[in-house]
Amino acid sequence: MKNKFPIFLLTIFFLSSHFLNAQLMKSDKSLVTFFSKSPLEDIEAKNSNIVAVMNTTSKDIQIQVVIKGFVFKSALMQEHFNENYMESEKFPLSTFKGKINEVVDYTKDGVSKVTASGKLEMHGVTKEVTLNGTITIKDKSVIIDARFQVKLEDYNIKVPSLYVKNIAETIDVTLNSTLLPFKK
Repeated sequence: MKNKFPIFLLTIFFLSSHFLNAQLMKSDKSLVTFFSKSPLEDIEAKNSNIVAVMNTTSKDIQIQVVIKGFVFKSALMQEHFNENYMESEKFPLSTFKGKINEVVDYTKDGVSKVTASGKLEMHGVTKEVTLNGTITIKDKSVIIDARFQVKLEDYNIKVPSLYVKNIAETIDVTLNSTLLPFKK
């Protein structure tokens, strides 16, 4: 799976290289968590197997998450997640490709509320979405924080009737990613 990351980065670099003054930023560390609150059981997983790339000139942003990278408190939960729900062998990645809608001054430290509009692909389904979050500029790094919800039915993620009370229909997702200038 890691073989796809260099291709992903090269694609982003190639697409952004036609901007003369483009500032390409790449994730240094990232974390995606999801939380499912249900009457019988709360489920939480964390994933740091993520690549985020942003072009501050064009406002393009792309995020790629390796589905098998989610870690649960229970190995059985993790197995069910990968085999029964996300089918991670068939759909190994989730991606977001979009644009930051607001103007952000990347030369000054500060926090900006932003939205990003684009396509979220998960479980073989692509949907147009707008995500809310913040961009924090600090010491030449760009920190992206976003919180959003994903409806399982929107991405054809089926929950067996036996577990319908164990898993929420809508999952809370949090993204935190620190990006640094990409060095060629």
